Amino acid sequence: MSDALINGLAGAGGGIIAQLITYPLQTVNTRQQTERDPKKERKKKLGTVEQMCQVVKQEGWGRLYGGLAPSLVGTAASQGVYYYFYQIFRNKAEATALERKKKDLGDGSVGMLSSLVVAALSGCVNVLLTNPIWVVVTRMQTHTKKSQPNRIGSLASEEAIIAAVEPPPFGTNHAVQEVYDEAGFLGFWKGVFPTLIMVSNPSIQFMLYETFLKKLKKQRLLSSKGNNVSALEIFLLGALAKLGATVVTYPVLVVKARLQAKQITGGDKRHQYRGMLDAILKMIQYEGFNGFYKGMGTKIVQSVLAAAVLFMVKEELVKGSRWLLTRGAIDSVKPKLK
Repeated sequence: MSDALINGLAGAGGGIIAQLITYPLQTVNTRQQTERDPKKERKKKLGTVEQMCQVVKQEGWGRLYGGLAPSLVGTAASQGVYYYFYQIFRNKAEATALERKKKDLGDGSVGMLSSLVVAALSGCVNVLLTNPIWVVVTRMQTHTKKSQPNRIGSLASEEAIIAAVEPPPFGTNHAVQEVYDEAGFLGFWKGVFPTLIMVSNPSIQFMLYETFLKKLKKQRLLSSKGNNVSALEIFLLGALAKLGATVVTYPVLVVKARLQAKQITGGDKRHQYRGMLDAILKMIQYEGFNGFYKGMGTKIVQSVLAAAVLFMVKEELVKGSRWLLTRGAIDSVKPKLK
């Protein structure tokens, strides 16, 4: 099994576990980013936990996990594709660095700029292949259950009223049909340009992560403690790297969410976006620069926690896979030696 495949499968496994743990936060954050109702904006802003409780009370626990199934598929696909191509590009970068070392043009290691380029190329491939999945996930996360006004007598309970007007579940098929009816086949690539710009997020994240990891291992070797890094240290390095990347790229993430959410075709034009530039200009005009940072606190908590879990689980899965392969190779050689 190739190193690229091991890293791809480990990345997919780590991504799924991180997604399961942090998905309710992601749902609330997407709603915060796409909120454009001026009446709600003038009210007292609810905290993340309060919003989660509100969703559970008004729509049920299931809405916190709206779009989970396609999201898990998207996470597995995104992480698998990303890590697979990342390892391939990384191997080529390392081979190039070694060739340069032979010509006395470097120390043989992959520099920060090369790491950034490798991560960016991997991210672009990932975005172009998986964007349709995330458009569907955004639609399902931002879909809210709406009940009709209370026109039933006071003898009926609130639960009975809700049950009487409960709409059918908004599933993956409904989201796919909604996107197609709204913009056709190209609708599944809505927000692809800001998403491509968002490639800088994992690029910055992995650049920071590998830089921190390289320095930590170097310090360990200098102190004669070996270069082994614990799962907790990987967790903390991943969290720190993701924090830095999220703060830098968050405004683009908000624009992407606005484009991928359901577009309101009638009424207030501030709710209608014809493209990335139109969305940016309208957000500045109607919401100011604060609009680009809606829900940032929630996103930082969700992203940092998800990234930390992802890195920790991925590294452990890679170690376990290599150990099993090595063990299997040793066991297959032993009978031949007897």
